Amino acid sequence: MRKILRNPKKGRGALPPKQAKSLLTKPAKARGASGAGSAKAAASDKDQRNSVQSLAKGFRILESFSSGAEEMTLSEIADVSDLDPGTTFRMLNTLVSLGYVSRIPDSKRFALTLKVLDLGFHAIGRKDLRAMVRPTLRSLVDEVSEAASFGVLEGGDVLYIERVRAGFTRLGVDIRIGTRIPASISSIGQAILAFLPEQKLKATLEAQPAQENFIVPPITRARLLPKLDRIRSDGFVVEDSVITAGLRILAAPVLDPDGFALGAISIAAPAVRSSADDLRKRALEPLRIAAHNVARALEAGGTTVSS
Repeated sequence: MRKILRNPKKGRGALPPKQAKSLLTKPAKARGASGAGSAKAAASDKDQRNSVQSLAKGFRILESFSSGAEEMTLSEIADVSDLDPGTTFRMLNTLVSLGYVSRIPDSKRFALTLKVLDLGFHAIGRKDLRAMVRPTLRSLVDEVSEAASFGVLEGGDVLYIERVRAGFTRLGVDIRIGTRIPASISSIGQAILAFLPEQKLKATLEAQPAQENFIVPPITRARLLPKLDRIRSDGFVVEDSVITAGLRILAAPVLDPDGFALGAISIAAPAVRSSADDLRKRALEPLRIAAHNVARALEAGGTTVSS
């Protein structure tokens, strides 16, 4: 599946730009023997020779808006994208002229335009995943009266494919279609990780970004693996969201015929009116049925979603 734009709305509990940048973009530490390291370095040098640095910087500007802010000043964009102000200024002017970024009138702030969103929706729409998943999510939302989401694994992140709100209820943050969140800190991500083949789980965990700047104690492998064992045993995860304060999440995997995760579905409820036990009692069975129905739809369509 192709990568698409990440652009969650800014909301209560969302990460500050610096923290989100560190969490989502910090490269993994180099591993392996010196010989392997030399080979990787040579490959990296070749990749750099074949790349266009100005284009890469332009995408860093666009991706800076995925930090949780819809509008940012030049200095904020430079800080999040780790570029100097002069380069940021030139890149922004280019993106404005191309129609991908707009200047907010009577302010010094910038925002993405719908031209960028069109690219993301076009990429995700070609897989027809939304069409397969949406009817089941709508039925689930009608039954439990809470928002529901479907996500898949892409690299070390969860990619949100579809989301259905519960009526006019707005949660602390609106996770949009195309949002990417590190799998280890997402309830959907943990539900997927718990049901991956061993080698794929190992590779995915190695791809996880560092979390030392996150707002909660880092979810280390030592903490995560026992939790994944419990999720594997229970078949679901229910917890308070570490992404958005005040939300309680119930998530269950969508499994293929071999029992491995294709993706996962989550239900999000305000914590003030739904304890973990209450959410589990009233929503777990509908959630499991929805996960089974999505699995059947994906299998019938011959769709492979996680990567």
